[in-house]
Amino acid sequence: MLVKLINRYVRPYWPLLLVVLVLQTVATISSLYLPTLNARIIDNGVAKGDTHYIWVHGVDMLGWSLAQVIAQIGAAYLGSRVAMSFGRDVRSALFDRVLSFSSREVNRFGAPSLITRNTNDVQQVQMLVLMTAIMMIGAPITMVGGVVMALREDPGLSWLILVAVILLGAAVGFLVSNVAPLFRMMQTRIDGINRVLREQISGIRVVRAFVREPYEAQRFGRTNQDLTDVTLSVGRWMAAIFPIVMFVMNLSSVGVLWFGAYRVDAGHIQIGQLTAFLTYIMQILMSVMMATMMLIMAPRASVSAGRIMEVLTTDSTVVPPVDAVTEIRTAGEIRFDGVEFTYPGAEEPVLADITFDLQPGKTTAIIGSTGSGKTTLVNLIPRLYDATGGSVLVDGVDVRDLDPDLLWSKVGLVPQKPYLFSGTVASNLRYGKPEASDDELWHALRVAQAEDFVRDMDGQLDAPISQGGTNVSGGQRQRLSIARALVKRPDVYVFDDAFSALDVATDARLRAALARETGRAAVLIVAQRVSTIRGADEILVIDDGRIVGRGTHDQLLDTNPTYAEIVESQLSAEEAAA
Repeated sequence: MLVKLINRYVRPYWPLLLVVLVLQTVATISSLYLPTLNARIIDNGVAKGDTHYIWVHGVDMLGWSLAQVIAQIGAAYLGSRVAMSFGRDVRSALFDRVLSFSSREVNRFGAPSLITRNTNDVQQVQMLVLMTAIMMIGAPITMVGGVVMALREDPGLSWLILVAVILLGAAVGFLVSNVAPLFRMMQTRIDGINRVLREQISGIRVVRAFVREPYEAQRFGRTNQDLTDVTLSVGRWMAAIFPIVMFVMNLSSVGVLWFGAYRVDAGHIQIGQLTAFLTYIMQILMSVMMATMMLIMAPRASVSAGRIMEVLTTDSTVVPPVDAVTEIRTAGEIRFDGVEFTYPGAEEPVLADITFDLQPGKTTAIIGSTGSGKTTLVNLIPRLYDATGGSVLVDGVDVRDLDPDLLWSKVGLVPQKPYLFSGTVASNLRYGKPEASDDELWHALRVAQAEDFVRDMDGQLDAPISQGGTNVSGGQRQRLSIARALVKRPDVYVFDDAFSALDVATDARLRAALARETGRAAVLIVAQRVSTIRGADEILVIDDGRIVGRGTHDQLLDTNPTYAEIVESQLSAEEAAA
């Protein structure tokens, strides 16, 4: 998965990587040539007292050093550009993929996991790309070149290189094999702590209302401790790596000096050559250490890449049509024709044999007990889910054959849980119609019974709205959500229990204003209160996922026991409304 992901998103930057490769090669050749120059100065200049030789070759060393510095800076800069561009492209691809998901896929992964995959997981792979570009490309060249140059200085000490590399490679390989399984566990536990933290922040009012702060603190503490334990385990293994590397490097230095001294004494090599050989073996071991660092990062990056690819390779169950219908008449007629829907893994369908029409200029209401399938039915219209049986038709065209943008432009949905985005009142109202004027916004607010409290806010239309609309009340969020749908002026309005947080008087005024505003559109209202829907042209009574009654309020009172029972349970509220 790691190779596949990197290959897919690094491919556009191959020219830059080739330049990085050239610069890394220049830097490596410079670093490999410098010890040889230094050995010559020691043996031919310092030992013989030849000042001219020292100056000439000293300037030569300075030139090679400058070339090395410039090449390394260039390689690091371009490598960083490639890595950052890679991260940007992967995050964008993940975001686009998640936007294409239906509610089924979003629920399957979960919001905390999707956030972690688009941040922490991408960062892990991005860091691997960065380290590969600025370190790993030069490491093999240094390793091979160092061996060649060391053998040129003294083949008799070459066995020390072999022993040092084998010792270092075996030790690091053992450590990496133990660390790799812990990385997957770490990413999973990061998901867990994100989930708990998100729940506690979002549900802080509930936590405080039920005095559950101690319990939530303990729950977060357990999750936090789980992550801490795994991280400590990784840290313990990682902590052993550098002491082992330094031990092998120091042991190698001792070995070179020990055995090299005998060869100098025997006249086989000179002191400068021994110094150069020692430098080369250090360079070789440093390249092995850099490769080791990559091996340490690779398992975690591989786990992260797998999690990223899992999202990127998951296809939405709501598939855009290949040959989409991009133009239809704007009547706003919707028909449910024998619709059935079953959640994955469920034994029984949530909806079965649902057939009814939404007509322009007509208000259709749906009422039923909690869990009867009302919201699921509503979600089939904008294709948040696709029906598993039957069809949903918009102006005679199956929603699965419509261009998604065309479908969404025709439907104005006010969801059961109204959500406002961080920004201003105006930015939220213009969400469905960016070019809407201020007059249009005030008109929508007036209809939604939200004008008064918006005018009282500091800044009015420019008043700030926090994420989720948490700085306004539940009723105000509902009215702003209704105003947002009104600004869009769609052909079909869908209100999914969108009046539940309103008092009866405000509900009545809002419905009266809506009736004048949406007179030519098809309107679908899902509600729990009978007072909200009693004036609808047609009321559908849903029980256990099936339509068990339809008609006007008066007709259903006389003919439908389920509806009559709902009305009876709300009798006092009905009398108050009257």
